Amino acid sequence: MASNAPVKRKYNIIFIIDGLGMGGAERLMVPILRDMDRECFEPRVCVLQIKDGNPIAGDLRSLGIPVDLILVPHLRDVSALPRLYKYLKDVEADLVHTQLELADVMGNLAAKFLRLPSVSTMHTMPSQDMKLKSRLHQSVELFALRYFCNIVVSVSEEARKFYLDNSNIPPEKFLTIYNGIDLSLFENLDYQKERIKIRREFNIPSNAKLLITVAVLRELKGIQFMIHALPSVLSEYPEVYYLVVGDGSHHAFLEEEVDKAGVRDRVIFAGQRSNIPQLLAASDLFVLPTLTEALPTVLAEAMAARLPIIASAVGGVPEMVLDGESGILLPIGDSKALAAACISLVADAERRKVMGERGWQIVAEKFNVHAQSNKLKDLYLDLIKKYEK
Repeated sequence: MASNAPVKRKYNIIFIIDGLGMGGAERLMVPILRDMDRECFEPRVCVLQIKDGNPIAGDLRSLGIPVDLILVPHLRDVSALPRLYKYLKDVEADLVHTQLELADVMGNLAAKFLRLPSVSTMHTMPSQDMKLKSRLHQSVELFALRYFCNIVVSVSEEARKFYLDNSNIPPEKFLTIYNGIDLSLFENLDYQKERIKIRREFNIPSNAKLLITVAVLRELKGIQFMIHALPSVLSEYPEVYYLVVGDGSHHAFLEEEVDKAGVRDRVIFAGQRSNIPQLLAASDLFVLPTLTEALPTVLAEAMAARLPIIASAVGGVPEMVLDGESGILLPIGDSKALAAACISLVADAERRKVMGERGWQIVAEKFNVHAQSNKLKDLYLDLIKKYEK
């Protein structure tokens, strides 16, 4: 007698994202998909634009995950929706997970037309002084999430509260899931070896104290404030160097600020790099003077590398960094406070060590990718079950 039990199969989860450059949301795709339960799910990534050559695409393909390109240059592309509709139908999608603005609009619309469940992760908290065009885009995005998306994942409680206050999305649609990182990338690092290797590469003396920031070089990351703080730090500790890792539209401006501050010989722009754990391992102190942030994954990476943190008390940052325990939290845009915090930690090796160990404990408890992937698994299966006939 034939069983009436449903045949178990893998569900096709389609991730739609604007681009696969080196931003936080893009880099997070790798650990999440690496950790995804492949007994339950068959993941696939659809990217809508090419950003800096889409370097993350290669990392995803090395995991055996297909990456498809459907070019959508802007929100006004009237052909985008039917092309995405056909794509999702062709790949037999069971659930769509969108990330970033363009994907949130087009991906959720296409999923709705196909009667597929959809999830969106909101990685950012926009600043309140956005230009009109950005505000219009955000309004379209929030409209799409309100009417066409099943669940909106916020990456911090502060981000969830922000969108509750600044959108008409019903509270029951929100779910907070912290971003997670792959701790195995940091557990087996040879810190002494990396310290020697990286410092030789950038011609940094072995006895120098190395401050580091890893970020896409945008104005809102606040790196200019650390550059302004550096002369005061150097007046107390001339052996300090500042390593800026990343690239972006603000690069030329930051170079000019370095020259104005007279710290050209102590600031190193490393450009876009893939060896972030090794660069962190070679450093002494992580600085993120950001002006707005939902939940910066790079802080979890820095804590996993046992670095003390100096960061702005903004967005979800206080949910990651315990002020006085794993780092120092500061008001935004305060170069004097930045300088004082850097000087205090450069001067105290024991305090840096204690803060670094506390940071490791926090990231292991709260920001492990295994916890994130398990919560996403439960969410996916629950939505798919509700939509299955």
